Amino acid sequence: MPAVKTIGVLTSGGDAPGMNAAIRAVVRKAIVNGVSVKGIKKGYQGLLNEEIIDMDTRSVSDIIQRGGTILGTARCSEFRTEEGQQKGADICKKHGIDGIVVIGGDGSYRGAQALARHGINTVGIPGTIDLDIACTDYTIGFDTAINTAMDAIDKVRDTSSSHERCSIIEVMGRNAGYIALWCGVANGAEDILIPEKYDYNEQSIINNIIANRRRGKTHHLIVNAEGIGHSTSMARRIEAATGIETRATILGYMQRGGNPTCTDRYYASIMGAYAADILCEGKSNRVVGFKNGAFVDFDIEEALQMQKNISEYEFEVSRALSMSGMTK
Repeated sequence: MPAVKTIGVLTSGGDAPGMNAAIRAVVRKAIVNGVSVKGIKKGYQGLLNEEIIDMDTRSVSDIIQRGGTILGTARCSEFRTEEGQQKGADICKKHGIDGIVVIGGDGSYRGAQALARHGINTVGIPGTIDLDIACTDYTIGFDTAINTAMDAIDKVRDTSSSHERCSIIEVMGRNAGYIALWCGVANGAEDILIPEKYDYNEQSIINNIIANRRRGKTHHLIVNAEGIGHSTSMARRIEAATGIETRATILGYMQRGGNPTCTDRYYASIMGAYAADILCEGKSNRVVGFKNGAFVDFDIEEALQMQKNISEYEFEVSRALSMSGMTK
């Protein structure tokens, strides 16, 4: 018999394309395992408000292709308190929920960890476009986000080339530079600015723009990470220093939306099924990840202690391919 009888599933924090695929997989794999499933709407806030619904295989039909999350998501300051966490655990027990799958990022994992301390078996699934969770090489939503951003940057670059402009494109990623790095390489940016490596030497960017113009390059693309930001003011300063028309475009929340790619649907589906299986085995306080080509799970505390850094080699390659810093 499964170690749990009823699994709850919720999505927390920022939405990410592929979350619906993960929800679908949790529900259907749990049911195959002989376990009931309840959906918790609006994350931890919905848990505290008892916005809990029964789910079956039909509940998750025709959602795998949809962006966002059918369960909704919200921030919840009350759940950061001991009282809120105890209340959440009590509500789980009231509704017969003895296991919960939490789909979200690091903050969501801390909530799952708190529920585990109060006797609710918990498993986290990495759902964030930022790719900033150290215990996994892949996070749900990243692939869709970079493809959305890449397509948008291509379009901006077309008009930048036509008008012989410098364009600064700001992408999301919170304090991590993965979206900027990947898009910078994939879009052939002349400069890629990421929080992990940026030295805030704006003059070197200006020198690069001027040097490229002297070599006959008529437009210049800068991909700027959200963690650096201030793209509009940066554009004004660059235009004043170079005399080249410079425009800033902030892509914003469009990167979180849209139909998930095949990659996001597939990984989310396997992770969701894996989470349901290990809950049914009796595991708790775990995080699902994809590491070195395999689906694995870690203790939440261990996962939160891990550090993730931008690859030095990949960053150096990005500079070499863009010929960034060439002033001759």
